[in-house]
Amino acid sequence: MTTTGPSNARQPGEANKTVPWYELVHQDAVAVPEYLREAHHYVPRNTEIPIERYTSREWHLLEKEHLWRKVWQVACREEHLPDIGSYIVYDIAGDSYLVVRTRDGIRCYVNVCLHRGRVLKDYDGRCSEFRCSFHGFTWRLDGSLRSAPARDEFPSVKEDSPRWRLPEARVGTWGGFVFINPDPDAEPLEDFLGDLPNHFARWDFEHRYLEAHVAKKLRCNWKVAQEAFDEGLHLGATHPQSSPYVGDINAAVDVYGNWARQISPSGTPVEDLPAEVTDVDIIKRMLDVREGEPLPIPFQQDSTARSSMSAAARERWRAALGDEVDEISDAELLDHWNYAIFPNLHPWGGYNRIVYRFRPNGDRHDECIFEVMFLTPYRGERPKTAECTWVDFDESATKATELSTLGMVIDQDCFNMEAVQRGLMASRRSHATMSTYQEAMICWRHDLLDDWVGKHRDGDAR
Repeated sequence: MTTTGPSNARQPGEANKTVPWYELVHQDAVAVPEYLREAHHYVPRNTEIPIERYTSREWHLLEKEHLWRKVWQVACREEHLPDIGSYIVYDIAGDSYLVVRTRDGIRCYVNVCLHRGRVLKDYDGRCSEFRCSFHGFTWRLDGSLRSAPARDEFPSVKEDSPRWRLPEARVGTWGGFVFINPDPDAEPLEDFLGDLPNHFARWDFEHRYLEAHVAKKLRCNWKVAQEAFDEGLHLGATHPQSSPYVGDINAAVDVYGNWARQISPSGTPVEDLPAEVTDVDIIKRMLDVREGEPLPIPFQQDSTARSSMSAAARERWRAALGDEVDEISDAELLDHWNYAIFPNLHPWGGYNRIVYRFRPNGDRHDECIFEVMFLTPYRGERPKTAECTWVDFDESATKATELSTLGMVIDQDCFNMEAVQRGLMASRRSHATMSTYQEAMICWRHDLLDDWVGKHRDGDAR
């Protein structure tokens, strides 16, 4: 189904406020492909979200059992595992996994010694075997037991026994991401993702490298943090500096099954901006041009902010992508293509570099880790993979200088997150109320949480 929305007339030089994204992109110099423009609007089952989903330890434990131990989730990038024996430690909701490259491909094991329960590895690295540092029980990279101490004292320990193989999780890859699923009966990753790879085929995530990776600790539930990025309704209040040039009510909001997207258009102001802005005003705001300074990019009288900014973006990307940039649509270069894969990954589409991931901090229901990654296209030899910069609870995201100006934007979002958690804990209401359109992605995720988790919860009224 293709939706274009109503047509809104405007004066020359005056920026659009309410033309829907699906129609706005038809006005661009280079139009977006039709399959990327199609609308898949979502009617939420319910717009009332139980507050206990953010505040309850009981709900957190249900998520641990019925979500994190059952769902496909990203553990790392393939580039984190460059060699045979390269491994990473992936922790989620109190569980721990080893994701390792072997001669037979990438495999994943529960990161626990089968003797006394110590985690086998504390940090990422490279090894030829998994040896427990407590007593020396050792496993091969294929998960089979290699050796154990004091063998005469362990009559039940046998190298060829399935009981003494490391428990294994399923592994799948897409777009350079390594997904794991602890459920041996889970559907294939390809079925879970559905048509998502077709949307991302133009953006070639396999040939990108991790240029930046930042992990911020927050005192809030992982869903509180994630939901701050599910909608553009907050732009005018939380990010006032961008309100003249990033739209809200005219965003695209589409749901496709286990994934969804929210696209905020650039070159249009938020609906409630109290003053009219021209396209020249928008360019000045987008490029931080001071009063009296000339525009650093060409702008003709019949130009729009979108056409001028997309032309400049093509030249920035030309060095990495060559002349193929001339075939890239204005929307792919300018707009904020925020895709979300259930339950916790946000790979941005278009020619944005941003990827977000959200997960509980350890086994805490009231703390989370919010990760920001830059995936950058490259030519020739793959550049070095970035190491993770950790930003503690009370530290500013601007500590991670690799984020550049995004660090300041992240700080604005984080300013709300912990306050939302405190408010939910203090609230006298039982539910939070979402809007039917701009916050539909939040409702979609909770509708899926109903299917995965809520059915196991007595009295989870929605």
